[in-house]
Amino acid sequence: MTPSAASSGPGAPGLDLPAVTVAPGGTAATSVTVRNDSDIVEAYGLEVVGDCAAWATVEPARVSLYPGTSETVTIRLDPPRSPEVRAGDVPLGVRVLPAEHPEAVRVLETTVHVEEFRELRAELAPRRRRGWLRGRYRLAVRNQGNAPVRVGFAAGQQGEELKFAFTPERTPLEPGESAETGLRVRTGSPVWFGSPVVWPFTVEVTDAPADGADGTPAPGTVPEEVRAPLEAEFVQIPVFPKWLLVVLAVLLALLLAWFALVRPTVRSAAEEAATKAVQPRPTPAGGPSASTGTGSGTGSGTGTGEDTGTAPGAGGGPGTRPGGQGQGQGQGQGTSAGPGAGGAGGGQFSTTIDQKTSGGRTATGTYEVPENSVFSVTDIVVANFQGDEGVLTISFGDRKITTIALETFRNQDYHWVTPIEIREKDTVTMEVTCGRPGTPATGRRAPACHEVLNVSGTMATITP
Repeated sequence: MTPSAASSGPGAPGLDLPAVTVAPGGTAATSVTVRNDSDIVEAYGLEVVGDCAAWATVEPARVSLYPGTSETVTIRLDPPRSPEVRAGDVPLGVRVLPAEHPEAVRVLETTVHVEEFRELRAELAPRRRRGWLRGRYRLAVRNQGNAPVRVGFAAGQQGEELKFAFTPERTPLEPGESAETGLRVRTGSPVWFGSPVVWPFTVEVTDAPADGADGTPAPGTVPEEVRAPLEAEFVQIPVFPKWLLVVLAVLLALLLAWFALVRPTVRSAAEEAATKAVQPRPTPAGGPSASTGTGSGTGSGTGTGEDTGTAPGAGGGPGTRPGGQGQGQGQGQGTSAGPGAGGAGGGQFSTTIDQKTSGGRTATGTYEVPENSVFSVTDIVVANFQGDEGVLTISFGDRKITTIALETFRNQDYHWVTPIEIREKDTVTMEVTCGRPGTPATGRRAPACHEVLNVSGTMATITP
């Protein structure tokens, strides 16, 4: 058996088969002539061995020859277009095995040169990003070629409003290898109001052969190949949305209306109430509180009055005031009568209940209307000067007038056009439930709640 090689191309010295060049995805062929130099009929089996065996075939794979005859066998190479078929020289071996004389096996060797092809897949995500000033994107790149490459990126737009930054700017990739690159897009100035602005831009992906150990291209290599650009958009949203302008305009209108219309009315009502609470009411002529006068005749008057506010555990309240007593003769000289004295017409009268209550407890301060008297109440003023927290209830006899949360006021006043009458032996009652003592002007929290109630009106004597 004498196998010999035949080829359509030039051979390489020292090789049994000529060298073959093939492009991935294409087809190449070479041939081997097998001759039977023995004196018997021989069958020969041919098999491709080496790295090319996966994509090489022999046609026919078995031949039978008479002595002195020969046959040409074709070796077909069909490498797939895949990163698994690396570019460069790949060894090829053809093993010829005689059936009758297996010890005479022979392997013919040559080299197959696989041509380089470049294929790059790139994806930009997301294609649309929203933001005030900047947006971030992700570039996914995969080398689908059969040779190492160095991938580069370039972004552009129609104008100079956007700035681009890639991290990293260049990436070396082996065949079949993937990598991710970050892209940051930034605008020069914000959009304060109005509609969103859309900035379209493109990203170009380039690749060049990477022959160096660090992935850099060797001098004299093929220039970079530019891939189809990837399109994306950056939507710049305004800092302040449209509806905010409407809200600001409404708030401004309400503020102007407050200063122009409501505030003067409130201030006028507050000043009127304060003036009414401070000014003394005029005393009727000839009443129990009338001033000293002159006149003819003899007169005598005796008046007694009490203003008592008592709390539990106290003998007498701080509001006790003795009535006045006077007697005049001749020119009518006398002294003014104290509160509580008066005829059937009644005169000005006021009383104060000063109540201190320990925290967490309820205490009551009262004033009792004297016998044969009617107390017609027109005004009350409540003072919570410490800022205590709790509940305060005011009652006239069996009638509850009001219940107030202490933490909602410091000074509160009530006025009635039609007086509220309190008959004899009935009481003015202030009940205080102390939740938490406040802090007076001293700056230190008080040990107990402290409220003051002033009740004003007229006190009239009932004639039996």
